Amino acid sequence: MGKAGESTRSALLITGTVGAGKTMTAVTVGDMLGGAEIPNAVIDLDWLRRSWPSPEGDRFNSAMALRNLRPTARNYLEAGAVRLVLAGVIETRAERDSYQDALGVPLSVCRLRVALPKIQARLVRRHAGDRIALRWHLDRSTELHGILEDAEVEDFAVEASTESLWQVAAGVIRAVGWDRPRA
Repeated sequence: MGKAGESTRSALLITGTVGAGKTMTAVTVGDMLGGAEIPNAVIDLDWLRRSWPSPEGDRFNSAMALRNLRPTARNYLEAGAVRLVLAGVIETRAERDSYQDALGVPLSVCRLRVALPKIQARLVRRHAGDRIALRWHLDRSTELHGILEDAEVEDFAVEASTESLWQVAAGVIRAVGWDRPRA
């Protein structure tokens, strides 16, 4: 990752089913960009939507995430970030378009592909001792896997079942083209 031409601002949304490693991959991508002295910000969409109750008809409080993303992205960009790295789930092309609009910069979407048995094993570890949360996440991972397969909202996918977190993040950076200087 060289410094030439890094002023071209862009965003990357890392998506996938619950347990795919979206947040940790986004954090690692941000760390790698920072290590290459590329100004960036990492935004976890789950935290932008986290409020209760969600409005009727908006199961995952997506409207709140978008409402909070607009000023958050603008603030980071005005502060000098040239790369915005987001972690979250998008299920439709319309939702993708809404995020593109809220960001105000070109958006690429990367889907982390992880085999469902691996996802389920991660979720069992993550939610040990909380059967209700575990059941919800296991059900949601299966549901999301099917939704994401059908929706094809991603520009590219990166295999994240067997690689280390660093290898996955490096693969994401290569796939989005952020390892090449921009003209």
